[in-house]
Amino acid sequence: MTPTIDGAALLDEVEAFHRRFNVFPYEAAYVAVVLWDAHAHLLDCFESTPRLAFLSPEPGSGKSRALEIVETLVPNPMAAVDASAAALFRAVAGVDGKRPTILFDEIDTIFGPKAGENEQLRGFINAGHRRNRPMFRCVGDGANQTVQAFHSYAAVAVAGLGYLPDTIRDRSVNIRMRRRARNEKIEPYRTRIHEKEGFALRDRLATWAEQVSERVMNVWPTMPEGVTDRPADVWEPLLAVADAAGGDWPDRARAACVALVTASKANDKGSLGVRLLTDLRDQVMVGIDRLPTVAILDRLNAMDDAPWADLHGKPLDNRRLSRMLAEYMTADNEPITSRNIKTAGSVLKGYYAADLADAWARYCPPPPESPLPPLPDTENVA
Repeated sequence: MTPTIDGAALLDEVEAFHRRFNVFPYEAAYVAVVLWDAHAHLLDCFESTPRLAFLSPEPGSGKSRALEIVETLVPNPMAAVDASAAALFRAVAGVDGKRPTILFDEIDTIFGPKAGENEQLRGFINAGHRRNRPMFRCVGDGANQTVQAFHSYAAVAVAGLGYLPDTIRDRSVNIRMRRRARNEKIEPYRTRIHEKEGFALRDRLATWAEQVSERVMNVWPTMPEGVTDRPADVWEPLLAVADAAGGDWPDRARAACVALVTASKANDKGSLGVRLLTDLRDQVMVGIDRLPTVAILDRLNAMDDAPWADLHGKPLDNRRLSRMLAEYMTADNEPITSRNIKTAGSVLKGYYAADLADAWARYCPPPPESPLPPLPDTENVA
């Protein structure tokens, strides 16, 4: 009979293994990554699996090494730098009857600005976040084709430069990596020596997962206050793992959850549309009930910390502003459109705060506690 494994002590060892070779930017990252490693062995106990993303603005930040250490600790790792969506569909359906843990390095080459959209891969990663979300494809030759369901539920970790598409980022535990400082030391990783140590920990994680699977199955861990909706989906499996391990892991996991979710919200400008609405509310139309389009564009494009002056090489113009705002509705359930605004001696097209108010309330984060001083009266705007 296999001896019962102390889950807390095992996770401590996994954390120590990561710390030998990885420098993460904050303590919460070590906790999250260790719990993610363990959760990959318990995938069938959960309704969803978060993506793990190591991202950085510059090369040489330790992303690939982090993914390399994760690879030694998870079940059936599958490196997928250049794998096609079709190959991944079939791999998750079972290579030798084993579902892989998919590891994407250089994810920026797949979703970066020069890489195209890769909608099939994006769809695969998104759909595989939740159980029972198969993707349907036609298989066969010529007219002899049938529709087949491909299951996509699998653990996925990625590493790359820049940011992920919004739909993937929101399903991920995001670790913003940075280059090591001179005083941050790690042990050189030697595959032939250290890989075996990782594999030994992986095998013990697999054994522990078998021992606790019934306890983890259908458990709904208590979420920290304020963690709801998509962040709760992301963290629910990780907190369940921490609760099963015991020791100080439940407390550390919830502290890490709050820290990383808060950091994600602080760095998250949402979609470009939400960013536009928020900038209109907090920067452009503070204390103003209406503003001509020409003045709105001038102020948006003059903002330093904003994307509006360089949208794919061009500043935001009237046509794109109109198209973006028309995606949102007024309180009367009509698309937001420009209206006439009387100014000194003329009539200009512009936007009214009353038309934007419902979209502001529904989509924007809470306004800043100390709003900026009001801008001049629009009646005198030329």
